[in-house]
Amino acid sequence: MRRAERLFRIIQIMRTANGALTAQQIGEKLEISKRSVYRDMAHLIGSGAPIDSEPGVGFMLRDEFDLPPLSFTFEQLEALALGAKTLALIADKDMSAAAKEALAKIRDAVPQSHQAKLDSPHLMVIPPQGMKMPQKELRLGRRAIDENRILQVTYRALDDRVSERQLYPLALANFGPIWLMTAWCTSRQDFRDFRMDRFEQMVLAREKFKLAPHQTLQTYLKRFES
Repeated sequence: MRRAERLFRIIQIMRTANGALTAQQIGEKLEISKRSVYRDMAHLIGSGAPIDSEPGVGFMLRDEFDLPPLSFTFEQLEALALGAKTLALIADKDMSAAAKEALAKIRDAVPQSHQAKLDSPHLMVIPPQGMKMPQKELRLGRRAIDENRILQVTYRALDDRVSERQLYPLALANFGPIWLMTAWCTSRQDFRDFRMDRFEQMVLAREKFKLAPHQTLQTYLKRFES
């Protein structure tokens, strides 16, 4: 589980709790160690989250904290549902599961009379033929981007040349039947786009990367501005 997701889930657990929770209780719910809980709590409190802590009692979210209410029209919910259906078919297992959970919440948010409309065939999503689903690579790629972690990869190009590369991953994009990763390649000292299904090996390094201004995704995207 990525740290950003874990922090969000901690807040959600505390919002639904009746009283204080100990690090042990939170750790059991998330299947992480107490040490990880303490580190995450320190990060949340340091970021300004209104969390009170008391030795021997636990952690409690103050009443002032809550997520802002959101109001959607049916057309907006329909658009979100279509996006969730699409992701459920073309993403890796973790993202697909999250999309299905989001879709279930969207269905629960509308009156029963509208639920059939969300399931109507006119909102059908069909995955592209020949869709390649590099599960491990997509999960590692998303994690590397989220945590600014270096990737050590073995890549087989379309002409079958194999190369070892060190990448600073910047973005993932889906183009019909294939997924692409945009990254800064340290060996080429330039941006490169890699087909996710052409990676023969991908290792998430412990080291993090720090981008110079000329290595950012924004700089890459400016190349395509007219």
